[in-house]
Amino acid sequence: MNRGCAKASQGSDGSGDHRQRKTGRIARRWFAALVLTAAPAAAAAAQEPLDRHGALDFQGRYLVSVSDADMLASAYVDGQLGPREGRDALSVIPLQGDPRGWQAYEVFASNSVAGPPAAVEVSPDGRYAFVVETWTPRPDDDRDHTFGDLRHGNLVKVFDLADPTQPRLVQQLETLERPDAIRINAAGDILAVTYHPAGAGADTPLALYRFAEGRLGARVTPTIEGWQPGERLIEANWHPRDNVLALLESTGGATLRFARVTEALAVEVFGNAVDIERAPYRVEFAPDGRHVVINALYWGPDVAGTWIEAPRGSIVTVRMNAQGEGEPVRHAFVSRVPTGVSPEGLAVSPDGRWVATTNLERSYLPYEDSRITWFSSITLAALDQDTGILTHIGEFAYDGILPEAAVFDNTGEHLAVVTYDHFDDRRVGGSVDFWRIQADPLEPSNVQLVKTEHSVAVARGAHSIVIAR
Repeated sequence: MNRGCAKASQGSDGSGDHRQRKTGRIARRWFAALVLTAAPAAAAAAQEPLDRHGALDFQGRYLVSVSDADMLASAYVDGQLGPREGRDALSVIPLQGDPRGWQAYEVFASNSVAGPPAAVEVSPDGRYAFVVETWTPRPDDDRDHTFGDLRHGNLVKVFDLADPTQPRLVQQLETLERPDAIRINAAGDILAVTYHPAGAGADTPLALYRFAEGRLGARVTPTIEGWQPGERLIEANWHPRDNVLALLESTGGATLRFARVTEALAVEVFGNAVDIERAPYRVEFAPDGRHVVINALYWGPDVAGTWIEAPRGSIVTVRMNAQGEGEPVRHAFVSRVPTGVSPEGLAVSPDGRWVATTNLERSYLPYEDSRITWFSSITLAALDQDTGILTHIGEFAYDGILPEAAVFDNTGEHLAVVTYDHFDDRRVGGSVDFWRIQADPLEPSNVQLVKTEHSVAVARGAHSIVIAR
């Protein structure tokens, strides 16, 4: 599904100056109080030593995100791209030292939010980052532009992160039209790219590339048993150890298949296709490789072609190789829990305990649209890796626009969330915001996901994020 075009069909008055109106209508109400209290408090905080109560123990080497600077989030609805803020960017955030001093180091990387939040990947050794260009940048002039002015992209870029403070483009390769998602295998030597059916995905939904010594090799487009032309293979993600792909199809019957990738880069589907829930968007293996976790959004046109206002979504799990010994290979649907509205982002903690979705709610609507939610949210669920059973923990709302993706740190106790934009229009750009999972010591079953005060500014339009562990 073309998210940009499909959402634009909901309609609005096409106004492109809603940010200025919102600033006047809402922000002024608390601006006077803010300026009287915020500056002294900020100065005091900057002088205080960082003790164990205020510390952010987010562990990893660095975070890598991409930002689409070409459009306001509301362009999904009214088609108006609005004013550009800078250029599309790859952002690298080293995670060493005092978190209050963390910052993003950025380089131009054409990318687009109009697709699944899987437009960036990092090699297992952390040396290289990969970015797909789903849509090209907007025309480089001062005219007002609409979503229709964008064109399908066809690039894969490789960046050297040997020095994460100076990300460096080392390869730019033309791929097929309108790539959707990019993922690398556990060995770090095969890259998988999926394509939208409005582009190359109408004929070939998947391309594989060998990767060695910082360079991508020739493109291979394998056949996939059971795939029908026009179906959207929205993501193909790798098993944590083996050359096995989870193939997520979102437009036909909404199904999940598993396939082995051979030495010759052939794709061999094994076992049955598993029916999952409407409009699946991302797929992630649990760390032990026995289950996969999938988010479902439920949006899209009904049988009459009428757009369905997105209800609450879901997280589901599927067991790979659920058969008994000696039985035919069988994969099985296992568990389901609800989420907030439009759970586009999906993250599984490296210890397998937690699953999180980032829920857009209706934060991306134009400010004057009566349906807007002045919040987004994150759903937290517990995962039993042995059984695949999910337990819903809760939804946790916060003040941000269009949080498309998140990633857990190495401890599994912290979450980094990309926020596309902010309701406070004086705040320029997007951000990577840091959250902490915290249980009540006297009531351990009372688990909360808490947004910390730690945040790193990045280019506006942040929508995909990965971590170098």
